[in-house]
Amino acid sequence: MLVATTVATDTRVLREAQCLVSEGFEVSIIGRNVPNDFVAPDGMHIYSASSGQGLRPAAMGSLTTKRLPPHLRAIRWFLLPQHRNRSFAVWAEAAYVIATSMKFDVVHAHDFTALEVGERLSREHHVPFVYDSHEWWLGRQRQYRATPFIDRREAALEKKLAAHAVAVITVGESIADLMRTQRGLRNVHVVRNSFPSPKNNSNVVSPPNGIIYAGRIDAFRELEVIIDVAQKITLGISWMGDHENQWATNYVPKARAAGIEVLTSQSIEAVTKAMQHAGLVFVTHSDQFESHRLALPNKLFHAVHAGVPVIATDVTELAIIVRKYDLGELYDAGDSQSMVAAITRAIARHSQLIANVRAAQRELSWESDAEVLRGIYGAI
Repeated sequence: MLVATTVATDTRVLREAQCLVSEGFEVSIIGRNVPNDFVAPDGMHIYSASSGQGLRPAAMGSLTTKRLPPHLRAIRWFLLPQHRNRSFAVWAEAAYVIATSMKFDVVHAHDFTALEVGERLSREHHVPFVYDSHEWWLGRQRQYRATPFIDRREAALEKKLAAHAVAVITVGESIADLMRTQRGLRNVHVVRNSFPSPKNNSNVVSPPNGIIYAGRIDAFRELEVIIDVAQKITLGISWMGDHENQWATNYVPKARAAGIEVLTSQSIEAVTKAMQHAGLVFVTHSDQFESHRLALPNKLFHAVHAGVPVIATDVTELAIIVRKYDLGELYDAGDSQSMVAAITRAIARHSQLIANVRAAQRELSWESDAEVLRGIYGAI
């Protein structure tokens, strides 16, 4: 497996790898800047390929948490696309060097950043490869300038290289449809970012006494709306997630001033317990990027795993699932009054929503999605 993440917190990659280990595969994962203290689960070998220092000297710390003056923000906005592409290219070459000396039967390339090196290894080692796209790459969230020429090149490259994959996997039906229609791919499967069926989901507090947001604390996640809402409702709000970035530097003090508890990332078990104790979960993101409109975030499936109803943004793919199973209440993106109304509705029918979430757990569980992954590898 090839993935340009740290692996340690990449639940999708680890869950897929564990599924394949249970089927008798030995799985090697080559990640990007993997923490030195990360211990590989049984049956896996974890390798780390460096992505280099990009545009800053090795001795300089990250700029993501610093308040930059306007001229430096402008420079960063302009140069960030080149920095990202250079960083991913350095990682891909380092991953290739590690992988090419190994013996393997299948290459599993996670996301567009691993597609080119994955196809190259597949071709040179005469083995099949799987392309696993975690998002619609060209619709992804961006905090830098438009790059139309790069986008066209990447779209053409994805179409060309993914056509050689024995299977294409993605996270939801909307992206799968785009893979078929815009990329001309046929062998497309959906393996969602779901969680295992719960061992105990009877601990959900009702009526709710709080709302949890668990995920990266950053821009384009509707967190500004939650700050506004915190001052209009009586339920306590907690954020749990990484907040080492420029947006968090600016907004976390405002969140705390509004009464929101801001915590660092927690274990899955700790977050599950916090969700159940609170009774409601925020599953929020903006509608400003196509990837957001098509996304089915981990947060939704974590809430289902915990047995907790959701307050979710009314955007395409997310709204489809919430409505289909009646997992909670939807609000209009960017509208704090709409969010307050959704919270009020959820409180009024909280016990029914809990029953709906429990009824959906079997169908929205990892056991269901793992069967799809097993089928793909069985066919290979």
